[in-house]
Amino acid sequence: MEIDLRQLRAFEVLLRERNLTQAAVVLGLSQPALSKTLARLRRYFADPLFVRAGNRMEPTAKARELEPSVRSLLDSVTMLRAHHRPFDPKTAVRTFSFSVVDSGMLRLLPRLLPHLELVAPGVRLRVVAPDVDGLEASLEAGNLDFAMGSFAALSKRIRRQLLWSVTYVSVARLEHPRIRTRPSAATFAAERHVVVSTHGTGHAHQQAERALERVIPAENIVCRVPTFMTAGFVAGRTDAIATIPATVANELAEGFGLRMFPTPVKMPRLDVSQYWHERFHRDPGNQWIRSVFASLFAANASR
Repeated sequence: MEIDLRQLRAFEVLLRERNLTQAAVVLGLSQPALSKTLARLRRYFADPLFVRAGNRMEPTAKARELEPSVRSLLDSVTMLRAHHRPFDPKTAVRTFSFSVVDSGMLRLLPRLLPHLELVAPGVRLRVVAPDVDGLEASLEAGNLDFAMGSFAALSKRIRRQLLWSVTYVSVARLEHPRIRTRPSAATFAAERHVVVSTHGTGHAHQQAERALERVIPAENIVCRVPTFMTAGFVAGRTDAIATIPATVANELAEGFGLRMFPTPVKMPRLDVSQYWHERFHRDPGNQWIRSVFASLFAANASR
């Protein structure tokens, strides 16, 4: 009996996820199909490879011994494919997948889509919300070509390139009965607030969320929402205040009827980067799409 690359890939994902159900999700397999693959691997290596410990599948000594060789082999296969897969944006028919929070979508897509239509008419995009628990696995598996945002905790196998920095402002509706000019910190804290929560995404916006929570009484946070656009919309239709990235506020202010003002709270400045896995660093298509993002959106890019 021989094993193939798909089975080695399953082995690698199990090493990282330590959970059969989650590994099956990452691989796009049913759990019974992954169980059959694991059974084949166990027979081939004459070792259990993974043993249950509560809800986790812990690797055996044999599995740990195999890990570096399997990773090296899969990396070599990826590089081999890249060398034989030229990429011409003018003729390429390919979908690139990436994750980004909604503030990034507002900044990226209006400029990116016309550019791609001009230089790469066959290229399509699939955009998903970030999920920190599966982000590195998705990058490693190639389910995501890259990610945009601020994720300091990703491992050294994830490469990154700084693009821009994010600053925050606060917004209230134009007819807000109390917010006419820049409020004091006490007045700001006494208002009702809608707060954007990116809990579970691993995104550094959580630093901004914590900064607001330190000064706004819990009873004055009347709503938590998952996106900046929703927060801006709610602020435009109620007396709640939202604190969102300045680039988002500029995009939404006119359409949502918002007044922008400096947040009277010390807020973090977040660096936004693009992230990709070392395994796909030399893939010609990935190199090209990353260069597009760098040329259009890096802080020193021409406007």
